[in-house]
Amino acid sequence: MTQLLRSINLATKFQILVEVAANQPDIQQRDIAERLDISPQAVSDYVRELVKDGWLVSEGRSKYRVTREGVGWLLRGLREWQSYSDTVQKAIASVSVSAAVAGCDISEGQKVGLLMRDGLLFATADLNTGAGGVAVCDAREGEDVGVSNIDGIVPLDIGKVTVLRVPGIPKGGSRQADFNRLKKVVKGRRLVGAIGIEALVALRKVGIEPAYLYGVREAVVEAARSGVSPVVVCVDDDISALLRMLEEKGIDYEILDGRKT
Repeated sequence: MTQLLRSINLATKFQILVEVAANQPDIQQRDIAERLDISPQAVSDYVRELVKDGWLVSEGRSKYRVTREGVGWLLRGLREWQSYSDTVQKAIASVSVSAAVAGCDISEGQKVGLLMRDGLLFATADLNTGAGGVAVCDAREGEDVGVSNIDGIVPLDIGKVTVLRVPGIPKGGSRQADFNRLKKVVKGRRLVGAIGIEALVALRKVGIEPAYLYGVREAVVEAARSGVSPVVVCVDDDISALLRMLEEKGIDYEILDGRKT
């Protein structure tokens, strides 16, 4: 969950900055108080904190301006909200019929529990999963099954992306990759992506064919949001773009060095 959702203080600061940004430079604190349904004294206290934080400046009575640092904080907060909103939409069960993989033999009309496993929604006989529904058809284990009357929130832990850096061709390409470490990192990982020819060749040299070769950045974000922790083998030159997307989407990651020492 984002920091804004964890902290009432930060959430209120965020809303006040939005109000100022939308109406600057002339805006009354009492107007902000009415819009946010908080006391004028609370707004005054928050404004003093925002000025101290460097996110807001006062330019005279009832004249305020959001600073460049404040705009940056607003944008980061907005990305956090958007990322969490995407996660919530995936986690909240739909009131319509949703497709799931049958985790066991299921009969039409049977109450089922819902959970995420390996990035897929499963329907099981366990009714203590936190979310559940009713099967709309018979299904054998491993088949797709429709589930209606869904109630609750499907438990979901966001995955973590492992980024393994390998040299680009100017620095030797796959020939300078640490194959022992490469094999160790990708061992047991179901979802492995490659960004760059050098990364693809390095994986093939250890007998691994990547699941992702095109649209890797977008694919690993979706995988992580579905609870999977993928590995991306990436050449030096493309690391920055990959990390920028992961940070914008609020996806946790770790960087490992896959180059020969």
